[in-house]
Amino acid sequence: MFYRDERLALFIDGANLYAAAKSLGFDIDYKLMRQEFMRRGKLLRAFYYTALLENDEYSPIRPLVDWLHYNGYSMVTKPAKEFTDSQGRRKVKGNMDIELTVDAMDLAPHVDHVVLFSGDGDFRPLVESLQRQGVRVSVVSTIRSQPPMIADELRRQCDNFIELEELRDVIGRPTREPQGDTE
Repeated sequence: MFYRDERLALFIDGANLYAAAKSLGFDIDYKLMRQEFMRRGKLLRAFYYTALLENDEYSPIRPLVDWLHYNGYSMVTKPAKEFTDSQGRRKVKGNMDIELTVDAMDLAPHVDHVVLFSGDGDFRPLVESLQRQGVRVSVVSTIRSQPPMIADELRRQCDNFIELEELRDVIGRPTREPQGDTE
């Protein structure tokens, strides 16, 4: 539930939201997302958190990061760390939980409602702390994927769970078909 006069802030865990939307078979239209939450309340900030591979010549996420930066989103990025796991596989790690948590705690005195786009159970203590400060917290993720993308403890803690699938018609755009030979 949203109130038109409440001050809103969006906190988007980019990798988590991307994975959730992909599991449901659609892409997020971030322009529509921002418009939707401006309609639901007084949107003060929309933060987007992602790690970037610095050494890649071209990062597929770079155009999105640039677009968001120019279109009203506060971008929080850091270099992703590359490593090789015990089986010799190349892995990339870029956890943004601390950055998101610090920003949410800093902004808490200035907002009435935080919308967290993540299903990561590590955010449960953040949600609890925001609630103790009088901030309502909605979490956007999905239980309709296999496995569900939201941790049960996060879903139980938040004031309002918003099923991402139910936002598809409002903030989604159809996924593009892979380019290639068509017969």
